[in-house]
Amino acid sequence: MPTLPTTLPAWLALLESRHAETVINMGLERVRAVKDRMALAFTCPVIMVAGTNGKGSTCAMLESMLLRAGYKVGLYIKPHFLDFNERAHVNGELASDAQLVASFNAVEAARGDTPLTYFEFTTLAICHLLAGAGMDVVVLEVGLGGRLDAVNVIDADVAIVTSVDIDHTDYLGDTREAIGFEKAGIFRAGKTAICSDPVPPQSLIDHAEAIGADLWLMGRDFNYSGDKQQWNYGGRNQRRSALAYPSLRGANQLLNASAALAALEALRLELPVGAQEVRTGLVTVELPGRFQVLPGRPSVILDVAHNPHAAAALNQNLGNMGYHPYTYAVFGSMHDKDIDGVIAAMSEHVDHWCLTGLPSPRAATAAELAAKVQIVQPERPERTINTFDDPAQAYANAISRVGENDRIVVFGSFLTVAGVMAARKSNPHSTH
Repeated sequence: MPTLPTTLPAWLALLESRHAETVINMGLERVRAVKDRMALAFTCPVIMVAGTNGKGSTCAMLESMLLRAGYKVGLYIKPHFLDFNERAHVNGELASDAQLVASFNAVEAARGDTPLTYFEFTTLAICHLLAGAGMDVVVLEVGLGGRLDAVNVIDADVAIVTSVDIDHTDYLGDTREAIGFEKAGIFRAGKTAICSDPVPPQSLIDHAEAIGADLWLMGRDFNYSGDKQQWNYGGRNQRRSALAYPSLRGANQLLNASAALAALEALRLELPVGAQEVRTGLVTVELPGRFQVLPGRPSVILDVAHNPHAAAALNQNLGNMGYHPYTYAVFGSMHDKDIDGVIAAMSEHVDHWCLTGLPSPRAATAAELAAKVQIVQPERPERTINTFDDPAQAYANAISRVGENDRIVVFGSFLTVAGVMAARKSNPHSTH
């Protein structure tokens, strides 16, 4: 038997090399077989969160409120920006390299000859880590889709679908109905199933009813209301009034917060959370890369909007920021995304495009992005289109040109935002 890696970077390098040779099979049989060999199971409530957009924010709000209530909380969230450890939170702290290596070893010991992709292997490892960490509650973010996602080998006590829109069409289908069915695959018979999409696909509703899940719909079973100062949540049996707005900015965050509060309502007997813990948890929640406005001037906004639905929300949020003479966009995208739709959604506010390639064979080239921008938003003297090899170069160009009262919005793939985060970390004085 070959010697196993002893460090996290070495393990990740090995998994990446294996992943390149592993054909992605959308079934769960392999992952479930390894899970069963590991006897992987949770003895605490599990909340699972899927959705086209908003799932990371919903997970972060749940973690923040539950931590404030004094519970030991495990969180699996993805992808990461700078360090793989960002994917696994143990009671509010990032998992250590040693914890992750031990869980990688456990998966490898149970895997045998079963091939696993990078995502499948790391999902099992982090679930193993959290299952053995003595948590009171675990929150799991689903990756792609739901029904056939590796996370779905775990049975959730509460399953949330935040939103359903067009993305990952090669795997999930090209209609909201097809995608809605895939995301509803995380629902379980007799368990709470929450959908905070205001217009849920009928396929999602039908599936929940067919399997006997307890379906909670936005507008029917829970809702929110509010004014400029505060907002209120109303559920089936619980009301939360005079809530402060979540610290996560954006037009859709009350939908996400309402889904999180519906989950807490469903679990109120096992995991009671008081009014003050809810308020404080919402006010203090943090999540990088989701309409994250960095301190200082010029304004720099980081957002992982990479599909038209998310880009439309980002565009709306930019419109609510107040006047900025010029907006510079650092944008990179995977080739299989609806790039035209994303550009069209953002064209209202972007004056200068700094388009970037990304370190992935799936990425669109900067030249390909430029050709699409040129069609949607032709260049003119006060509007420019420039191309760069990587996000650091694109960001450096934007910084060199931006005025103090202008703004830079970095968006698209996680790799775009991660590249700029890394550039800023290595050169913290790289401001105007």
